Amino acid sequence: MKKRSKYLIPVILAVAVVAAYFAWGKLKAPALPDGIVSANGRIEATEIDIAALTGGRIADITAAEGDFVKAGAVLVQMDIVQLNAQKRQAEAQLRRAEIAVETAKVLVAKAEAEKRASVARVDQAEAVADAAARKLARSERLLLSNTTSQQVVDDDRAQDRQAKAGVASAEASDAAAQAGINSAQAQVVDAQAAVEAAQASIDSITASINDATLVSPRDGRIQYRVAEEGEIVASGGRILSLVDLGDVYMTIFLPTSQAGRVQVGSEVRLVMDAAPDYVIPATVSYVADVAQFTPKTVETADEREKLMFRIRARIDPELLVRYIEYVKTGLPGMAYLRLDPSVDWPATLANIVK
Repeated sequence: MKKRSKYLIPVILAVAVVAAYFAWGKLKAPALPDGIVSANGRIEATEIDIAALTGGRIADITAAEGDFVKAGAVLVQMDIVQLNAQKRQAEAQLRRAEIAVETAKVLVAKAEAEKRASVARVDQAEAVADAAARKLARSERLLLSNTTSQQVVDDDRAQDRQAKAGVASAEASDAAAQAGINSAQAQVVDAQAAVEAAQASIDSITASINDATLVSPRDGRIQYRVAEEGEIVASGGRILSLVDLGDVYMTIFLPTSQAGRVQVGSEVRLVMDAAPDYVIPATVSYVADVAQFTPKTVETADEREKLMFRIRARIDPELLVRYIEYVKTGLPGMAYLRLDPSVDWPATLANIVK
């Protein structure tokens, strides 16, 4: 009996303390009029992964867990030694391609000059051939009247054939000159394509170098570091987790009878456990259209009342800007929703943070 009494007294005291705690909590909780409901939840915010676009080694991480960062601030620098080497190589290829373009243009000019010379030679050969043909025609007429000899006619015929051969040779040279122009122009096009390819390669490498510097997309707080300096991450590998402090909200759950009366834009008051003296204004930004907790069978009104719907109460972004240094996610608290706009807030919830 002495042993039992020895252990029984502490148990009774513990039960009394727990009962007193819950009784004190009920007395402390504000009395809510009809049209205002409450639910507990935690402060949450949109999370953004700061990840490497391409795989590589982490050279430097400038942000620590818990740091508040501004949009555009450098958070991570990936190693770019190899990228810089690739860029120098691409720049050298660009210079070679540009020189090749100039060289090809010189060849085009040379081929065009040869073309003009070949045209002149064709004209000259045609003139010689025309003169030889005329001379042959005269000799043949004179031979008919026995005014000239057969030898002269034969010589004129030979000169005529030679002149025609000269025309054919000049025309062949002209065609070769035109082919030279076409070839030189093709070299220009090819060299210009090489220039564009080298420039595109430089642009791609430059973009990769820029992407190797990871900056904050918006104002927020570093939640945690996934990787450390010197580690190698794959493409898309997470390095930091950033919490967007411009989109802060509390998620709560209400039963069917209450959730059915909640509208997007309804007023909400948030009271955090860590700061019970401050009332934070918020508005309903989301009401789920599908129940989160659903019984296996829904046959009666009592069973349907067990359905719980997710509701999100978003804090005014302008208010967050003024107190952004103090915003922290994960803090538990209570949310009070006004379902009936005609109902006044109780005195404990009337004075809000501004």
